[in-house]
Amino acid sequence: MALTLLRHFRPAVREGVCYGITDLALAPGHEAALEALLPRLPAVTAIATSPLRRCRETAGALAARLGLPVKAEPRLAEMDFGAWEGRPWDDIPRGELDQWAADFLHARPHGGESVAQLQARVLAVLAEFRALPGHILLITHGGVMKAALATGPRAEDWPPALAFGEFVTI
Repeated sequence: MALTLLRHFRPAVREGVCYGITDLALAPGHEAALEALLPRLPAVTAIATSPLRRCRETAGALAARLGLPVKAEPRLAEMDFGAWEGRPWDDIPRGELDQWAADFLHARPHGGESVAQLQARVLAVLAEFRALPGHILLITHGGVMKAALATGPRAEDWPPALAFGEFVTI
């Protein structure tokens, strides 16, 4: 049925840091984001979340308000940026970034997950959730949402990330 993908609320991390699977807590002030989100959120019948803390905390806050249980789904986790995890983007060697840009889908200069690997797991889990009844809220990450909404293999075919706490229904 229907799926709503929600990007977690703002995590506690400095601007400009590469974090994919890095397990971060939510930044202070997410309660205000929750209150702003609730009136706009469609009615959902189930909640699934990435196992990363920033998503679990977002899902827990929503579940408490909506009276729904939460199921963790590892395939909703953000991309694994390998050696780039926790590093400022400005400190990542330009040659590695250029290598990634030259082969957006398949390059793995960081040693982690490729964009193609991310997209394959995202599309597979979304297909499974679509086969379930009801309207499911998936608490996830910017990269996962971009992978779900991409229209082609080039970087230009991928949408910009939604803001923290924003959602899309597909």
